[in-house]
Amino acid sequence: MHTIVKKQTLSDDVYKMVVRAPAIAASRKPGQFVILMTGDEYAERIPLTIADGDEEAGTITLIFQAVGGSTKQLSLLEEGEAVAHILGPLGQPTEIRQHDGPVICVGGGIGAAPLFPIVQANKEAGNCVITIIGSRTADLMILEDEMRRYSDDLILCTDDGSLGRKALVTEPLKELCETSDPSEVVAIGPPIMMKFCAETTRPYGVHTMVSLNTIMVDGTGMCGGCRVTVGGETKFVCVDGPEFDGHEVDFDNMMLRQTSYKEQEEHFCNLTAFAEREVNK
Repeated sequence: MHTIVKKQTLSDDVYKMVVRAPAIAASRKPGQFVILMTGDEYAERIPLTIADGDEEAGTITLIFQAVGGSTKQLSLLEEGEAVAHILGPLGQPTEIRQHDGPVICVGGGIGAAPLFPIVQANKEAGNCVITIIGSRTADLMILEDEMRRYSDDLILCTDDGSLGRKALVTEPLKELCETSDPSEVVAIGPPIMMKFCAETTRPYGVHTMVSLNTIMVDGTGMCGGCRVTVGGETKFVCVDGPEFDGHEVDFDNMMLRQTSYKEQEEHFCNLTAFAEREVNK
């Protein structure tokens, strides 16, 4: 049983869950993810990056935003209850190595969650780590304290200027590319944000890795739902990724594919909302 040991609300509709999963906690590496199901065999399979783990306690930390029917169902589970199924760790781990120049880690919104273990691992490897995290408002900023602990410098950006700089994350990223001679950039967040981070670093020739969160069903490369075009070739995010060279990813095609099941997702959300209303009557 994958019991929920701790549950915390980080911001509007963003939750942090510490879940018992000893085998995954013992073998997970930065950049890897799990696929979980909240119910029976007909439940939707939800891919979530492992935000942290404690091998001694046998737990993993998951951070997610309740945006669809299945993630809303997950958010209703409380401490002491269990997640029905968790499969992982999946995907290729982040390649962590020592660099001469700083590693710039950029997170947008909920993307700060999968970015955190990469920040942590780079710092532990002896790299200079400059972290940029952005959100729409101060209330939506997550993991600020955790990022600060493992960053040589932390830059906060909000769209409305309520915390840190009133700027998109690409603004300080461009400045750092011009002044800090970074060895690598890692960007994780909404597809449009990763696309423009990659375009920002392209003129400077800075190696830029992005972590893709595509539609995913089985997590073994068999369904093909997560396929993306990278460097003109078809890749599968679940087995070839989730990290790829951001300068090679066809983001426009990826964003188009993300809308493939929009109608079905809206229908499922409506059914879930109806069921919740009936239960609460």
